[in-house]
Amino acid sequence: MVALDIQQFAEGRTKARAYFCYLFSKNIPNRLPSLSEEMIVPRLLKIKADLENCEGVYLLDNKGVQITPTFTAHGQIDDDAGKIRADRAYYYRAVREERCTITDPYPSLITGELTVTASAPIFCENGDLKYVACLDMPIEEVLKISKLNTLDSVFSKFFKYSYAAFSFALVAIAILLFFKGVGSFFLNEISPEHFKIKDVFEATILLTLSLAIFDLAKTLIEEEILGRHKEHNISGPHKTMVRFLGSIIIALSIEALMLVFKFAITDPDKLLYAIFIMGGVSLLLISLAVYIKFTKLKIDE
Repeated sequence: MVALDIQQFAEGRTKARAYFCYLFSKNIPNRLPSLSEEMIVPRLLKIKADLENCEGVYLLDNKGVQITPTFTAHGQIDDDAGKIRADRAYYYRAVREERCTITDPYPSLITGELTVTASAPIFCENGDLKYVACLDMPIEEVLKISKLNTLDSVFSKFFKYSYAAFSFALVAIAILLFFKGVGSFFLNEISPEHFKIKDVFEATILLTLSLAIFDLAKTLIEEEILGRHKEHNISGPHKTMVRFLGSIIIALSIEALMLVFKFAITDPDKLLYAIFIMGGVSLLLISLAVYIKFTKLKIDE
């Protein structure tokens, strides 16, 4: 059940963040002169009262120190005031991105159950960070807020089944290439006694393509079907692209290396073509690095 909740949260995260951003922008004053704790805390308490089953709200200063108690449904936790929260995701992500954000689910210190913290930076009139407002919600309530409508559910299932069909088709192709590559050892009698570079290159190409296709299919199955997201610095839609391009770069690198050896032995005049492939691999690698650079912060998108 926990794994399913986390998967559903990942699917509806954008909608949940938009909802909490709306609450903060509607109730919390921002970029106004003379902002003070006394102006913000009553607005936070109003948000807590409007939200059913809200675990608690609290306010941090611009250094990440909690300056108010944690106001819960059953009172307040005075001991939380003065604690440093600068290392918590709800603080440093809100400060870094300069916008409302929500965390991944984590065990609550209040209830021990999975919870999600929504936070919003509050700036003074000149644009300097003044406070960070925080709100804790149980994951069950967040799932209710981010629940996909009927049309969303239909398309989500359609795309999941489509990815499943393509993934298993790619696995079948990878298996066929694998057996073809392994079979070429017996067909061409590749052994220390009957060693031909051409036959070895053909077998290696088949096995390399099989590995690249299988790795892509594995990524699709894990991320698009099973909902397993192992990397947290790159947002979901970009992970498959990164893995796919990585597989292509690895495959092309191996092919270029084999061509270097092949042409060095059989036809040195064609070494230039192998260098061209290596140059293309280098450009792909640089492009992938740029792609990761511009997508690694898109965690909440």
